[in-house]
Amino acid sequence: MTESDRSQSKHSNRVQGSKLALFLPSLRGGGAERVLVNLANGFAERGYGVDLVLAKAEGVYFDQLSPAVRVVDLHAPRVLRALPGLVSYLRRERPAALLSALNHANVIACLAHRLARVPTRLVISERNTLSVSRPQNARGRLVPWFMRWTYPWADAVVAVSQGVADDLVRTLGIAAERVKVIYNPVVDDELLAKAQEPLDHPWFTDGAPTVVLGVGRLTEQKDFPTLIRAFARVRTHRRARLMILGEGELRPQLEALVRQLGLQDDVALPGFVANPFAYMARAAVFVLSSRWEGLPGALIQAMACGAPVVSTDCPSGPREILEDGRWGRLVPVGDVDALAEAISATLSDGKRPDVAARAAAFRVEEAVEGYLHVMGVRHG
Repeated sequence: MTESDRSQSKHSNRVQGSKLALFLPSLRGGGAERVLVNLANGFAERGYGVDLVLAKAEGVYFDQLSPAVRVVDLHAPRVLRALPGLVSYLRRERPAALLSALNHANVIACLAHRLARVPTRLVISERNTLSVSRPQNARGRLVPWFMRWTYPWADAVVAVSQGVADDLVRTLGIAAERVKVIYNPVVDDELLAKAQEPLDHPWFTDGAPTVVLGVGRLTEQKDFPTLIRAFARVRTHRRARLMILGEGELRPQLEALVRQLGLQDDVALPGFVANPFAYMARAAVFVLSSRWEGLPGALIQAMACGAPVVSTDCPSGPREILEDGRWGRLVPVGDVDALAEAISATLSDGKRPDVAARAAAFRVEEAVEGYLHVMGVRHG
């Protein structure tokens, strides 16, 4: 893919002089990538010219982009090497605002904006709880240092939950008044329509055992080993199955754990699926087992699909989403017994809260309006 329009068509309703740019490393599967695709589409629907600027144009979400969104490929194998291309892009295109996501990309966006010397308004968004999410390697130690150095150059910092905002203030020393909380754009009409699509899978037929569902990358953050062990305890007294949608580097370890516990017939890891919402709509319970989050989109999506939910009380987001347990059970991080008990209790509940009503607070329209305001192109 080259630095060119995904669509050559011009939209007569574009807001004059208000081109918006969004910067990401790529569109490889992940929550941040899905969120920025939703935002890009939402901006385009409101008549803004939108460029999605990628260090490298690869990933799984291109088919979800509106044809009105132009993809700009900087052809950089790593985000750091995207710096010259992003500087050139800003000088050439001079968008009204640039929004970036993921902390290493935010650092590059800050540097590029500083070097380009253009009047573009820079907004960076933080999507995870930095104090617990940074990897314990050289990059994990260096990135916070660069964040402390460069983040003050941004015109605004957006956090996806109050927990993330509070952590940013504590960890980086950013002034609290400079951090704006905007919940992720998670729920839209397309999600709700996809939830109703047919699902051709033998585990979701009449008379089949109930399905416990997890969704997310197979990484340390999501702590699927705790979910698998908890499910093994549920399985001793209840006919049920566990399905975990997603792909990642811990697949071999998770598959080995499933074999070790003798759950091969009752646990499935089908990998990435294009429409997880059809699974969510049919799950007996959705479980978020994460060690940390920013604002877990999968939890909100499952609620929008009507699935009863159980979540770890991890930093940050689940307690805010579930309003201290009003909409679903919260359990301590890494506690196999507590998670098993919560899953069993939720499966046994006769009366369940209307989780879809709570998920409506996270509709795309709300987030798009919030971002347009902080990006300085929507007033009032």
